[in-house]
Amino acid sequence: MVPVDDGGSPAPIDRPVLELIQSRFAGSQMVTSARIIEDGNLHLRVALAEEYYPGNTVARFEIRWYRNDDFNVHYQEQREHDRWECRWDRHPNGHNSRDHFHPPPTASRADARDAQWPVDHRDVCRIVLAEVAERIDTLWEQ
Repeated sequence: MVPVDDGGSPAPIDRPVLELIQSRFAGSQMVTSARIIEDGNLHLRVALAEEYYPGNTVARFEIRWYRNDDFNVHYQEQREHDRWECRWDRHPNGHNSRDHFHPPPTASRADARDAQWPVDHRDVCRIVLAEVAERIDTLWEQ
């Protein structure tokens, strides 16, 4: 059993779903790489193309999807002296409802708010990509 509040789920990782998500992201011009990481916690790492961002920004997603449809999508940006991140989650926890969002810029547990996410991984990915596109637009406007 996974301890509550570790960001995980009591279910095992659903590797076939991670592979489907990987193939979806790998076909995007916005993505430079999408690979399944075996070391440590099994997850999908998606590196985003730097030319979509102003300045020297490195951005990526780390995605865990579980067989019970729990998930964790962690978006991170790193600039020279600045880090910006947020997280879309569905998992058992003691701080919010099972579906919740950790808002930017720190994705802090203390700031997490209840949310409602679709069950299908494709719909979750659409939501995440739309919010990242908004973030990129905001960065270019600054």
